[in-house]
Amino acid sequence: MSTVAVEVVYRGIFQKTLARNIVRTIVFAARKEGKIGTAFGRYGDSPERNGIPAKQFAVVADDPEELDETLARYEPTEVDVTINVDDTLCKGVESWAWYGLQPINQLTKPDGTLIVTSWQDADSLIRDMHQKDAPIGLSIVKGTVSFSGLWVYKDDHTDVRILGTLAKVCPQLVSLESMLEAIQEQMDNETKVASAQKSFDLASVRPVEPGEGNPETPYKFELPGWKTMEEGVVIRGIEAGAGFRGGDGGYQPVRSEVFKKYSTRSMRPVINFETCIKCTLCWLQCPDTCFDVTPDGLYDANMESCCGCGVCEAVCPVPDCVTMVSEADFEDNNSQYEMWQEDKQGYNSWMTALVDKQKAETRTHGFHHVGGYAEEISEMTEA
Repeated sequence: MSTVAVEVVYRGIFQKTLARNIVRTIVFAARKEGKIGTAFGRYGDSPERNGIPAKQFAVVADDPEELDETLARYEPTEVDVTINVDDTLCKGVESWAWYGLQPINQLTKPDGTLIVTSWQDADSLIRDMHQKDAPIGLSIVKGTVSFSGLWVYKDDHTDVRILGTLAKVCPQLVSLESMLEAIQEQMDNETKVASAQKSFDLASVRPVEPGEGNPETPYKFELPGWKTMEEGVVIRGIEAGAGFRGGDGGYQPVRSEVFKKYSTRSMRPVINFETCIKCTLCWLQCPDTCFDVTPDGLYDANMESCCGCGVCEAVCPVPDCVTMVSEADFEDNNSQYEMWQEDKQGYNSWMTALVDKQKAETRTHGFHHVGGYAEEISEMTEA
């Protein structure tokens, strides 16, 4: 066996425990077969911010020398399996602002596999993924995205279901028997072992051929070399804003050219411009200054700046005027205000359908208090 590397791409804080459990169990399973492995994290924004894409790695080898050779690099340059525990990250990863956007499958080696937790079908996920020059496989673990965070862990078997799928799609990593033994020892739960076995039995791989997926070239930036860096610490100021979209009336701030925060969000706000009372609260309270003031005094969320935190929804005093909906329902970052201006009736119908769909779903942007998962289970049981 050559070295096998697995990466878990997750949302900072909200899925930290989930990602850690996955990579740790991989290493424990590998040790049962006499292999050696290690698990480690990789993220850039300090502290690991809510929703910021981050990574955990598990690297397994036959002997210490082989492992050390692989770990001499800052992170693996390619992986056999990429595990994506939030399907909206299929659009790309910007965990390190000055790198630009990294495709979710960038490190996935030719004929490697991308595992995604999602209710979406393969075609929907592939539309979001950036194209590659080599074929890979896509395996979907059907289920709601699990926000198992740093302090509150949502124990819904997402970790073991992914591990069962991993044993099926990457048999050169460890056997199913070793994976199940490691799950039993680490988690002491027969039901979780059964979940992993069932996931193994159900796992399938959909081939993704070269040229399939999003044809856009992910944005990136040329990093200065040591010969071109300026002396000392230089932080360039951002120029002042101008009228809405640069014209008369309203106000639009100028934003950073090198940090597009939209890969941070799993949900985005949709605005009901008909019911907006122009109270200014969304504009004032937004931590990322993503709202533009339109010429008629309404507020348009700039989707290249929005991080999906949900503060605007929380502070809005008008019911359903600002609603957070799943990022999976969008394929662009276009202005909602301009859509509304062009076709108000069409926009209102589209917006209402999105809001109704969200109310019927269980998607959230993370648990915010201890006991949140228990409350959800209680509500589901009563229903």
